[in-house]
Amino acid sequence: MMGECDSVAPETDVSFQGRAVRHDKAAMVIELARRMAASAEGLTIDEMAREMRVGRRTAERMRDAVLMLFPQVDEVSDPPTKRWRIRGGLSAFEQAPTATEMLELTKAAAGLRAAGEPARAAALEGLERKLKAAMRSTTLNRMAPDLEALVRAETIAVQAGPRPSADEAMLTAIRSAVLAQQPLGFTYSRPGAEPRRRSVAPCGVMFGRANYLVAADRETGRIQTFRLDRMSSVAPQDGVAVPPADFDLNVFASQSFGIYQDEIEDVAIRISPQGADEARSWRWHPTQTFEDQPDGAVIVRFRASGMRELAWHLFTWGDQAAILAPERLKAVMAGELAAAGRALQAAHEQGLR
Repeated sequence: MMGECDSVAPETDVSFQGRAVRHDKAAMVIELARRMAASAEGLTIDEMAREMRVGRRTAERMRDAVLMLFPQVDEVSDPPTKRWRIRGGLSAFEQAPTATEMLELTKAAAGLRAAGEPARAAALEGLERKLKAAMRSTTLNRMAPDLEALVRAETIAVQAGPRPSADEAMLTAIRSAVLAQQPLGFTYSRPGAEPRRRSVAPCGVMFGRANYLVAADRETGRIQTFRLDRMSSVAPQDGVAVPPADFDLNVFASQSFGIYQDEIEDVAIRISPQGADEARSWRWHPTQTFEDQPDGAVIVRFRASGMRELAWHLFTWGDQAAILAPERLKAVMAGELAAAGRALQAAHEQGLR
């Protein structure tokens, strides 16, 4: 027993010492970066070695580590040697965008353009140009290869199918009313109904397969949604219109499975063993929970509204999904299936003519 205890203790000490050494090296790299930032003319390799009390080769490795952490380092020619410096201090480095951050901005702009949102894409592309213009050429040059490689390696998959495009003039009018806390007036046209003039307190816009204005009724304060492609003659109006003090657009949006807002209900869906792994990898809803079943199936539970969009999504699961609750979702699914059956029958009859 004593021998076993003696053999374990040194391993623990070595592991701790190894971590301590790594932490010490990281601290030394950060300290070197601070000294490079504090030097107006920069440091040579020999000066780095002297200040950090290390050999020349170690100083070179530390310099390389600083370059990896802070790609904005300036390399200054000072014949017969070179100097490296960090102009503006370390705060400038910490605020500079990384290749990954620039990639996400590029992807977001590309996704909007591919989805038929050229005006919103142009706004992000303009931001990207301004960020690049504000960066030092040395920083941009070091970042360029990584950014180019990442852009080639990632893309945006746009869902097929029709979707309304956003009217930039309409978005501008809505944003103006939101910022000025003014009423927003517009004509709203629903299929099968007479166009109606509305005046609301705008709360914000939800973008998705269809884009919706979220607004409060000026008399009752009830929150409503309006599809942007059904709105016309949109303009801010005189007066003051403030959304309810306790309204939160993000909370409102998270209550629904998609864009549609109706009664919030407890949803339970059983996914067969064949689709269980895929179901667990999905983010169904912020309130989701998973219950593993003895046969390998999984039950997904969450609280949400938007039963129609949920039914549309469940179409993609075929016979792998079974609706356990609520009854209203079952009814909506039955209605959508019946409508799809009628459309298929009509297409078949049309083909026979």
